[in-house]
Amino acid sequence: MNKAKYTELINQLTDRDLLKNVYMTQVILLIIAIFLHMIIFRWNPPITYLFKYEWTDFIIGIIAGLVVVILDIWLMNRFSAHYHDDGGVNKRIFQDRHPFHIAFIALVVAFSEELLFRGVIQSNLGLVLSCLLFAIMHYRYLFNPFLFANVVLVSIVIGVLYEVTENLWVTVIMHFLIDFLLGCIIRFNLFQKEICVSK
Repeated sequence: MNKAKYTELINQLTDRDLLKNVYMTQVILLIIAIFLHMIIFRWNPPITYLFKYEWTDFIIGIIAGLVVVILDIWLMNRFSAHYHDDGGVNKRIFQDRHPFHIAFIALVVAFSEELLFRGVIQSNLGLVLSCLLFAIMHYRYLFNPFLFANVVLVSIVIGVLYEVTENLWVTVIMHFLIDFLLGCIIRFNLFQKEICVSK
């Protein structure tokens, strides 16, 4: 599917349907994570091993998430809006949401994606494959080389942090902060340049 067809498909969805698709995608990812973890990888590693309550790890996740958001804000101001254009999907998801709803979406996405990609896939199949699958799952970014490179690099950073800390809370916190803060930036139209459409 090319960008035009993908954009047309997305534009046919109402904002409510788009949000439902976000939630359904996360439910599917959770089901896949549980299936792989229980059936294919036979509880390797045990679920209790994935989540550790270490305050220093929490702080690492917070700092890493803030650094990524600050870099993203810098890039938003440095480059034209075209480089950050995902076809308007993120804007449609976040622009009319209450911050608490944005936080809920960010938490659901961060937990389900990190459980699957870091907790299950990376723990059993390695960093490279988990980063590749994570990037491919963000399909709409494939049409924008800048965003695709961005998501690959962030995925590598998250994966390396998981390798170092062996704590899924670090990656969940980092992922949550990135999605929540960038969602709020979209919601309140902060630090963003308008996309110019030439006729």
